[in-house]
Amino acid sequence: MLPHWELIARLIIAALLGGFIGFEREYSNKDAGLRTHMLVSMGACLFMIVSAFGFNESLSNPSVHLDPSRVAAQVASGIGFLGAGSILLRGKFIAGITTAASIWTVAAVGLAVGGGLYIEAISGSLVVLSILVGVGYFERSVIKKHKKHRKKSK
Repeated sequence: MLPHWELIARLIIAALLGGFIGFEREYSNKDAGLRTHMLVSMGACLFMIVSAFGFNESLSNPSVHLDPSRVAAQVASGIGFLGAGSILLRGKFIAGITTAASIWTVAAVGLAVGGGLYIEAISGSLVVLSILVGVGYFERSVIKKHKKHRKKSK
């Protein structure tokens, strides 16, 4: 088992990385923001820690075989329920899909931190933020202007 300080550090890192993504969602005035993303990422991290290290006593029995990837798979599918709750139908438009995807992604960030994959978790968080900010800017500045132009020409 790893020292307690490292496991606590993993929880804090996961919460912080989820918080960076949640801050962008909060800043963009989305329903699931800072606290939601921090909790999902940290919770996923804790699931991974429990999966990887929580059954050490059981491992002394030679007939017991554990697979931490099973918990990760369950987190990936289970978090979909939380994400689905953030998707709303507003008239003819569906809102919240990006927020649902970011919730699902911070669960993966939390799992990565829980598994000790710090570089991958940080890199993944940076990619998510660049998608949310950079592609969001591109959508607002280029795609929506193009759609307005197409409507005027019809």
